[in-house]
Amino acid sequence: MSLSIGIVGLPNVGKSTLFNALTKEQNAQAANYPFCTIEPNKAIVPVPDERVEKLSQLSQSAKTIYATVEFVDVAGLVKGASQGEGLGNKFLGNIRDVDAIVHVVRAFDDDNIVHVSGQPTPRDDIEVINTELALADLQQLERKVEKLGREARTNKELVPLLEMAKKLQDYIGEGAPLWAYEERDSETFRELNQDMRFLTAKPVIYAANVDEETLAEDNEYVREARAIAQEQGAEIIKLCAKLEQEMAGLTDEERYEYLSLSGVEESGLEKVIRKGYEMLGLISYFTSGEKESRAWTIHRGWTAPQAAGVIHTDFEKGFIRAEVTPFDTFTEYGKWADAKSEGQVQLEGREYEVKDGDVILFRFNV
Repeated sequence: MSLSIGIVGLPNVGKSTLFNALTKEQNAQAANYPFCTIEPNKAIVPVPDERVEKLSQLSQSAKTIYATVEFVDVAGLVKGASQGEGLGNKFLGNIRDVDAIVHVVRAFDDDNIVHVSGQPTPRDDIEVINTELALADLQQLERKVEKLGREARTNKELVPLLEMAKKLQDYIGEGAPLWAYEERDSETFRELNQDMRFLTAKPVIYAANVDEETLAEDNEYVREARAIAQEQGAEIIKLCAKLEQEMAGLTDEERYEYLSLSGVEESGLEKVIRKGYEMLGLISYFTSGEKESRAWTIHRGWTAPQAAGVIHTDFEKGFIRAEVTPFDTFTEYGKWADAKSEGQVQLEGREYEVKDGDVILFRFNV
């Protein structure tokens, strides 16, 4: 299980530059013309987490394995994308499988980098993208309502799905995204969303892409983007994609020193992942031993058997108990044996709710 994030925005807002920065590789071609990205760029990168490295050192592990996040960078969308303008629906489809969306908003002026409408206007730019995502969902819903309408005549069990699909049509038609829909936790909505993978049901992080001078203090573009995010109840981060791409080849220590000189404490990757984890209710737990120390991503609130199932389904099916100690406790004693001898390892059963930072040893029957 890993986090998957799609990167969207208008052409020339810095999406591919941000992708390169986030993945620390020059994977995505960046150029000063629309639709430079003609195929989706994908990269799986490790989630920065000093705790994994610390556990690996203490356990003298042969391997250190971090949790991962997949980034998907697609071509710049333009007005009419849902109808096939630009590169259209092909690229909207590429982000239906992601867990969350990073919506890059240009928040800088540069006469050498063309903007599709002449000058950045965050409110208008954001509205173009959000409208295209909504129209793409509406197109799907129209086809779904038509199909369900036919099938429900002979299968009455489909009536609730049909009614929900019609409600969602009206809701999106009023300009509201499905991630704000009040009944999104209902079984019927989840069933429809699992089938259709609504674009507007995905949580959004707005990324205000600024120049280096704006990192320390917001400019008018960033202030406007922040206001929009607040209106929508969305998350927003500020970063300089160009600066971070330039740091791609630096060591972690050099990168943090470089960022601190710009008045920034976190890298763009760390900001995006932290917000993504928070929005989706994700946490990490750890396993640690001589063979490997590893971070595992799960949903907050999952029980010990569910967490074990991320390692292998047999672990969940044959779950007996979990031996658990918090990360800080493990690092204090340095070894499982020492933590156990001091009574700092708890035996937990099937109802135990795994916490962020738990170090766990699962016992199970094959």
